[in-house]
Amino acid sequence: MNTMETTTATADAPDTGATPAGTECGGKKKKSAARENVEAIFIAVLIALFVRAFIVQAFKIPSASMVPTLLIGDQILVNKFIYGVRLPFTNTLLIPVSKPKRWDIVVFRYPENRKIDYIKRVVATGGETLEIRQKEIFINGKKVEDPYGVWDGISPPDGANFGPVTVPPGHYFVMGDNRNHSHDSRYWRTCSFVGTEDLRGKAFVVYFSKEDSLIDVRWNRLGHVLR
Repeated sequence: MNTMETTTATADAPDTGATPAGTECGGKKKKSAARENVEAIFIAVLIALFVRAFIVQAFKIPSASMVPTLLIGDQILVNKFIYGVRLPFTNTLLIPVSKPKRWDIVVFRYPENRKIDYIKRVVATGGETLEIRQKEIFINGKKVEDPYGVWDGISPPDGANFGPVTVPPGHYFVMGDNRNHSHDSRYWRTCSFVGTEDLRGKAFVVYFSKEDSLIDVRWNRLGHVLR
């Protein structure tokens, strides 16, 4: 007598080793969305602080001392790496890169109050003797062309005639392009020069510019490269 073999299908048994919710296949616990967002923000802040401290920093122009090169309301980017990498807060030079040259536009700590940042143009560097005679600039006794200075209106006392003075090594004599409306090396009492340790960096571009309100954007100045 033939016996019919039958096969019984067995239903799947419950998997007692199932992966809990929120756990990856490798056994690692999956991060929550909130934690991932916090970590992403933290990393972004660290990168922004690093960039601001060592590479590029934004500044806004509050006065007319650099007109016509820079206007009130211009917002500029400053290359902080070009004059060397400095340790934040102490300003100690870590990696020297280059030195400011004549006609560079520099941002620096104001020598008479280092909590304030100023922006001016380098006119004379360390070791040079500068003199201004009737609005003309002389370096080491020789007249130099001044392609950026604007002498508008009546010059303040000692503004159109100054010096001669010799710039100490590691220092810079600076003036605003708006020569008659600039508080610069000609008028500082405690020190007429900017020290290397006070340099913030070199201004290189206008990334935004507006007048009194947000709607008064100077579109033609956006991306303007500074010279």
